[in-house]
Amino acid sequence: MTETITLSLACHASDRTRPILDGRVPVPGVRFIPLPGEPEDIFRRALRDRAFEVTELSMGSHIVTTARGDAPYVGVPVFPSRAFRHSAIFVRTDRNIRTAADLAGRRIGLPEYQQTAALWVRGILRDQYGVDTAGISWRTGGLEIPGGSERVALQLPPELNVQPIAPDATLNNLLAAGEIDAIIGPRPPSCFLARSAPVDRLYPDYRREEEAFHRATGFFPIMHCLAVRKDVAAAHPWLPLELFRAFSRAKVIALEELALSNVLRASLPWIASEFEAQSRIMGGDPWPYGFGRNRAEIAAMIRYAVTDGLAAAPIEPEALFHPSTLDAR
Repeated sequence: MTETITLSLACHASDRTRPILDGRVPVPGVRFIPLPGEPEDIFRRALRDRAFEVTELSMGSHIVTTARGDAPYVGVPVFPSRAFRHSAIFVRTDRNIRTAADLAGRRIGLPEYQQTAALWVRGILRDQYGVDTAGISWRTGGLEIPGGSERVALQLPPELNVQPIAPDATLNNLLAAGEIDAIIGPRPPSCFLARSAPVDRLYPDYRREEEAFHRATGFFPIMHCLAVRKDVAAAHPWLPLELFRAFSRAKVIALEELALSNVLRASLPWIASEFEAQSRIMGGDPWPYGFGRNRAEIAAMIRYAVTDGLAAAPIEPEALFHPSTLDAR
């Protein structure tokens, strides 16, 4: 590297990404134009317009586009967003839905069928609870604002019942009116927050379910990966590995700050206790980066995508990431 290149970097701002966005952790040979934002907007611009050279990317959409051969980005095994999703299932309490098994045959809303949160929940419903997700009527659209649509076009098997809601409708209003039975999504619907309709989480004690899931599988569900636009990676083949190294250093800073107790770095009074509990349950590095450490989890996501009709055939997990990063730790 004899010159510095300037690249756009689009990602959400968190303790794991801020050291990159604010320049505390540099990437050798790179000057970033930082573009922090909300993931939904970033993903649409990245996938529809190829707007960013380096971007946070939905793993669900990355699997879809890679499997069908039109992916504009290649992944780096840095996972800036992971989340357990038992908390993401909101149900009508007047429909006799008491367990996951009671979701079979229901009408369930999703912001997007390809959304990674939905991918994980469908996989968990099948693997952990034996639910036939192909027998569910899936309805997609905006949660609170009308007009939501899939960020990249999908070609799903005709036997799946996946339909958009009316252009002027929202999933929240349909759930509040009882026109759908449940919603799966990373953001709670406003009718739940306001307690204005008979709606609750399927698992009010979701942490217990999520800890049990982690003990059973070892997974902390990956939501997003870091990605480099393919033309940029081809022009600068050293870049993906340097990104991996820099984001790994940034994550170490974030975890070290969580452990500091002289002055709390986050606005959680018992953060030290939570950090100790997290370490007991998940070990000293609950946000593992690197392909090897996550291969089994990524393979499960690909299996989910094939069962969901999002991918016509399985792909190897290695296909999602730049070759130079596959052995990085």
